[in-house]
Amino acid sequence: MSPHARDAVDILRDLIGFDTVSRNSNMELIRYVAERLSEVGVDSEIIGDGTGGKANLFATVGGPAGVPGIVLSGHTDVVPVDGQDWHTDPFDMTERDGRLYGRGTSDMKGFIAICLALAPDIARARLREPIHFAFSYDEEVGCRGVGSMIAKISGRRPLPRACIVGEPTSMRAVASHKGIRAFETAIKGREAHSSNTEFGVSAILAAGRLIAFLDGILDEMRARGDDTGRFDPPYTSLNVGTIRGGAAINITPSDCRFVWEYRSLPQADENEIIDRFEARSREIEAEMRTRFDGAFVRTTQISRSPALLRQANSPAEELVLALTGQNETLTAAYTTEAGLFQQAEIPSVVCGPGSIEQAHRPDEFIELSQMEEGAAFVAKLVKALAA
Repeated sequence: MSPHARDAVDILRDLIGFDTVSRNSNMELIRYVAERLSEVGVDSEIIGDGTGGKANLFATVGGPAGVPGIVLSGHTDVVPVDGQDWHTDPFDMTERDGRLYGRGTSDMKGFIAICLALAPDIARARLREPIHFAFSYDEEVGCRGVGSMIAKISGRRPLPRACIVGEPTSMRAVASHKGIRAFETAIKGREAHSSNTEFGVSAILAAGRLIAFLDGILDEMRARGDDTGRFDPPYTSLNVGTIRGGAAINITPSDCRFVWEYRSLPQADENEIIDRFEARSREIEAEMRTRFDGAFVRTTQISRSPALLRQANSPAEELVLALTGQNETLTAAYTTEAGLFQQAEIPSVVCGPGSIEQAHRPDEFIELSQMEEGAAFVAKLVKALAA
């Protein structure tokens, strides 16, 4: 294993030790990253969430000032391990049989570790343009953290000429992915004894009608398919994740809530499904109010992350294809922060070590060979930018 890759493994062990599940603070990890960068003469900009509990980190490593540069982007939070059957401690990295086990090894602290392992070389190199590290919080709960960092980057000129988001792609270039919008729908009915259904207004039955409506839209999306023929699954997908309501079998339920999401193809109208759902909600609400004027159906957006649209021959695509030696880009069904960078007029591509198939699962791991390949990729980027 190369010295860069071995250094990255050692750093990854430290990063895994920070329990940065999205419900927790990431500040210890952010301070760790800032300290490592300080050791090579790099100052970090800490962009907090206003509570002191979470923060993004932005740092410019090497290169002259006033030149666009390349962003290497990653998120510091991980998904929970609650209820998962792990065979190792998820927050104490285990190396076994050519694999590194731990929560976040693949998604996506492995990429951050590689960036930090290469930071001394980047800082020493005489680069024509800088490399920017952009490490965010709360990506796993809807890309909620990165927005404030992108806003600061957007307020400066010139903008970076490319962003590489290091989500796990097995080091393949992903130039397009789906967007996601997530919602919570709350329904208010009227309680009654279950023997008097004419007096009660069931929030659960109203929720069932709306969920059935969403299921019908999903069937329609499957039938429409994907005109590009590049996505799997080949349609805009939709899911109802949780539902809560009711108190007892003999009480007409007055309250019900369900959480749902859809993942739009990049070329699709991202507003179509929610607009149709809201129209159907108003119809059902009106029917409920004929029996109880306090009834309502209210839907609140929880999160939104836009799709990544392929920009053929963009600086980001050309750079990543050149560094990897590949001649084509792929698509992804999952969502990343790349779409937000693209909306800020920063051309973006997703490319990072590890497999998305390992993300969010018990016994998450990354292959040592992927750490090696990722370190070689960043080393090639440094060489390509060398003066």
